[in-house]
Amino acid sequence: MNAPADIAVYMSGLGRAARQAAVRMARASTREKDAALRALAQGLRERGPELAQANALDIAAAQAAGLAAPMVDRLRLTDAVIATVAEGCEQLAAMPDPIGEISGVKRRPSGISVGQMRVPLGVFGMIYESRPNVTIEAASLAIKSGNACILRGGSEAIHSNLALWRCVQGALQAAGLPAQAVQLVETTDRAAVGRLITMPEFVDVVIPRGGKGLIERISAEARVPVIKHLDGNCHTYIDEAVDLDLAVRVTDNAKTQKYSPCNATESLLVHAAQATAFLPRIGTVFAAKGVEMRCDPAAAALLRGVAGAQVTEATEADWGTEYLAPIISVKVVASLDEAIAHINTHGSHHTDAILTTNHPNAMRFLREVDSASVMVNASTRFADGFEYGLGAEIGISTDKFHARGPVGLEGLTSQKWVVLGQGEIRT
Repeated sequence: MNAPADIAVYMSGLGRAARQAAVRMARASTREKDAALRALAQGLRERGPELAQANALDIAAAQAAGLAAPMVDRLRLTDAVIATVAEGCEQLAAMPDPIGEISGVKRRPSGISVGQMRVPLGVFGMIYESRPNVTIEAASLAIKSGNACILRGGSEAIHSNLALWRCVQGALQAAGLPAQAVQLVETTDRAAVGRLITMPEFVDVVIPRGGKGLIERISAEARVPVIKHLDGNCHTYIDEAVDLDLAVRVTDNAKTQKYSPCNATESLLVHAAQATAFLPRIGTVFAAKGVEMRCDPAAAALLRGVAGAQVTEATEADWGTEYLAPIISVKVVASLDEAIAHINTHGSHHTDAILTTNHPNAMRFLREVDSASVMVNASTRFADGFEYGLGAEIGISTDKFHARGPVGLEGLTSQKWVVLGQGEIRT
């Protein structure tokens, strides 16, 4: 699509249509919403060749433009990615519908009963980069939660996003729901983003999902609430008491299973009591995979003897860096207290893990690390809405209100107070 002559008029049109569709979605039955999700899953599987062709255009353009390998990797719409998002749609369809649920009802001395009802947010705007699978994750969550949404993907994935959006529109119409419930901004003009985040009359919340620069810009300029996280500087801490085989396996997965996601471990903390035994073992694994280790002096002394290891001296900036690459910072700490303090000081409040056989230490870590997801003896790579059983996720929130951690179905709803009476009056 060519850029509209007037972006403000174009975006207002999308917003007005979304607001109208939100009214219909709020009263959509569970049966209708689930039918749309199952139709979407089926459509994704049936249109594999069409999706692959569209994705190939984006991959070729990205490579021709010299995009970095991790960014190109994020663009790929493989058969496995399609299978995962289709399964996510079916998982959502199988989940209970939270909309209309009334909870916490209490009878008051006046005779009234007071409770809370779960309701859709209304219209959310989603602004994201690279990963085209986000189009389906956002759309499927909007459908199940009874919301309407306006999606604005990155220009680098425009062909993939358009093809996926056509699947969504077909599924909505097949279920008797308005196609305008999920709209895609078809222009790559960046002015569209500026308008989307400043339309409180049409948009109730904006969710950015992408690089730090994008999220900082939206947070600064938005005139509607924003659900966000800025960085994914995730930590894995090897405790004083630990199963070393487990520690090597989990740390390897947390860092190297995939480098580009925000839940990959970027910083490794090792208790001094385990440093001599653990660091050469994980160093050998990292050396074989070409992972650069940026170390404090204690860690460097133990890792420089590992064959093929890329060991450099860490700077203060390294402790707070999200690399999204085969690089990890490594530090030896004297205690659990030091590990927790380091994470709370340098971390991004996203996801952090402790590997330990000491239950009290595990419980302290869970209570005291101030992050949206905190784990014991598991890879940080599990910090994901699909892995948490949310069906899909709209993003990760490191905010402390409304939604925190992977934002799934419930994170796209709100609650309103309901009062049930039998003619009571206040005296």
